[in-house]
Amino acid sequence: MDQGTIRERAEAFCAALSSGDMTEAANDLSHELQRDLGQLVAILPLPLTEAVVESVEMAGAGYVAVLRLVGETSQIELQTRWKERDGRPTIVEASHVAEPVPVEAPADTDDET
Repeated sequence: MDQGTIRERAEAFCAALSSGDMTEAANDLSHELQRDLGQLVAILPLPLTEAVVESVEMAGAGYVAVLRLVGETSQIELQTRWKERDGRPTIVEASHVAEPVPVEAPADTDDET
């Protein structure tokens, strides 16, 4: 398990979230997180309009990947901790880094003055 492998898995996790495929996304979660999937889903700004891996860094015996998840009305940074479980990279912890940030509506360029 290395930084490149974690980035690939984090990008695949983002792709699954973006497509709304929670079954596929759950495959990257530890058994403990799968049992509490509702708690994780509750903090996500669903439906997502964008999901990006912001950073991947080694942290102790694992890696931390920060994901920027953007929904229609808000966005969050989700910190995910990855460790090797059953021979594959697995998210063992997930928490939002900061409070949800509102997404600004596109500026109205049709000025009627």
